[in-house]
Amino acid sequence: MTVSPSTLKPVVVRIPPDALLCPSCGWKKPLPKLITNPSDLDKFTCFLFLSLTFVILDSIAVLDASISFTRFECLNILSKLFKFVLSKYMLMKTIQFREAICEAMTEEMRRDDTIFLMGEEVAEYNGAYKASKGMLDEFGERRVIDTPISELGFAGIGVGSTMTGNRPIIEYMTFNFALVGIDQIINNAAKIRQMSGGQFNCPIVFRGPTASAGQLAATHSQAFENWFANTPGLKVIVPSNPYDAKGLLKSAIRDDDPVIFMESEQMYGDKGEVPEGEYTIPIGIADIKREGSDVTIVSFGKIIKEAYKAADELDKENISCEIIDLRTVRPMDHEAILNSVKKTNRLVILEEAWPFGNVATEITYQVQSQAFDYLDAPIEKINTADTPAPYSPVLLKEWLPNSEDVIKAVKKVLYK
Repeated sequence: MTVSPSTLKPVVVRIPPDALLCPSCGWKKPLPKLITNPSDLDKFTCFLFLSLTFVILDSIAVLDASISFTRFECLNILSKLFKFVLSKYMLMKTIQFREAICEAMTEEMRRDDTIFLMGEEVAEYNGAYKASKGMLDEFGERRVIDTPISELGFAGIGVGSTMTGNRPIIEYMTFNFALVGIDQIINNAAKIRQMSGGQFNCPIVFRGPTASAGQLAATHSQAFENWFANTPGLKVIVPSNPYDAKGLLKSAIRDDDPVIFMESEQMYGDKGEVPEGEYTIPIGIADIKREGSDVTIVSFGKIIKEAYKAADELDKENISCEIIDLRTVRPMDHEAILNSVKKTNRLVILEEAWPFGNVATEITYQVQSQAFDYLDAPIEKINTADTPAPYSPVLLKEWLPNSEDVIKAVKKVLYK
């Protein structure tokens, strides 16, 4: 189709209302929250990014002035443009997951002296997984505090300190041990704002590894994302790579509500690119890690790697998978999931958790209640076996979901 310039019409693009002005150069264009904190961009880079963004959005579908974009579509476009600008005009570096965690905490503690880190072996030992390496030397023992093996005690100290103006980071050696201190999380941290009539916020981050990590057996291989996400007042974040981990942890530390930040022991050595400069990622926004047209796969945390493997294999059979990384379990980005399902008409959910009443169950309910007519097949969810985690490596392999399980589920919803 040939289009002459005289037939072109301006496009009405409805930029999301929850936008902000660039904090770097004051450029008078809305900057959606997905792109937060380009504070270290110079004016040229910021000008280039904003110009590209709005020129492209104002030029898409120029034949029809009635075309508009949903909030999710705008954010998705802006996210890709932002990552492009980062890769072209900002220095990138490759770091390990544990280094991303350490950098996020260190940068925020430099920015705000009310932030402190407390937990078992976080100081002298540099963290059980070396995620706080060097922080004791920089900030001293008053802000990087080793605790006894007393999760209930130091969780309570952290919660209480928020009421005196502090912003603590509480590290659990594993979230399996958080069960010892869960009363402070559920009955105090999550409820302070409401029970005080809004007089007190509770800006606290509880962080540490979650789920299985090899042959650690039943009591050290549990995933409790859905337990915490079931609690009003808590936000739950589970990143899957260094870039997301650093940006989301910085946002979690700045948040005025309690945040559960769950990592993985098996991911601390994973490497990935992050910008040299300042950046954050907003809580509650999912990320499309791989675009596709035949089936939507939703996952989060380290188990998403199995989805990537499956998608690569399925691509050889001309099956196109769209992979959505939730990143934030609560608040959940329902819009991202629904938009993808409306495109692919099929949904597979991959989650490393017991099958009864988990995050996948909630996603299934939301999709069937809001996009039932778009589904061409029943939703498939993939979880661990409904038993405590075994110690035997043979049994553990059977217990955990893997890429073969994902391939089977995808083919099932495609009736192949």
